[in-house]
Amino acid sequence: MNIALIVAGGYGLRMKKSQPKQYLNLADKPIIAHTLLAFEGCRHINGIILVLPLQDINMVTQNILPLIKLTKPIRLVPGGEQRQDSVFNGLQHIDPQCQIVVIHDGVRPFVSPTQISDCILMAKENDACILGIPAYDTLKRVTRNGKIEVTLDRKPIWLAQTPQAFKIDLIKKAHLDARKDNILETDDAALVERLGIPVKIIAGSRKNIKITTFEDLELCETLISSQRDGY
Repeated sequence: MNIALIVAGGYGLRMKKSQPKQYLNLADKPIIAHTLLAFEGCRHINGIILVLPLQDINMVTQNILPLIKLTKPIRLVPGGEQRQDSVFNGLQHIDPQCQIVVIHDGVRPFVSPTQISDCILMAKENDACILGIPAYDTLKRVTRNGKIEVTLDRKPIWLAQTPQAFKIDLIKKAHLDARKDNILETDDAALVERLGIPVKIIAGSRKNIKITTFEDLELCETLISSQRDGY
């Protein structure tokens, strides 16, 4: 059994909108609805845990889930103060029969079912696997006052994405150890790396955008329009 743990607990402060970004409309439905449908369409996913701010659970249950009519079981779980806390909360509700948990940002609506499956299958072989893309711009290390110190070699650098898939016992241990040591990381793979466990990375897509700013949302609208027009 493989479970998707989708984290949608952010407030979208950089979006400068009164509504959290995961509920903003993208084409004909909220961003989080597009994300859920991608996991609904993945044959290797058996169920979904959706982590949300506590105060949003009733709204999502009543207003968003009926729009998409998921056939896979879904459970809504309250999040925590930080993303890492939200993932930890979600892990406490994973079915004991789960083998692989797939952690994904709720505001990455363009992940494909094939990418999700590839990540799961690789995690079964390697314990942990994430999507990512090679760095494609020139990298500069910059001082605090905005001056370039050095140009870095971009060849070994990848930009991490989600989903990130892990054997369930491994990711639970990684989170428990981080809480014990008061460690806060920016993604779940980093917590596994702390244990000395290598994490496999496979090619994602530049389309797998994390919607953080208004410009990201505009770009996603353009991507959907081009798909509808057959480009």
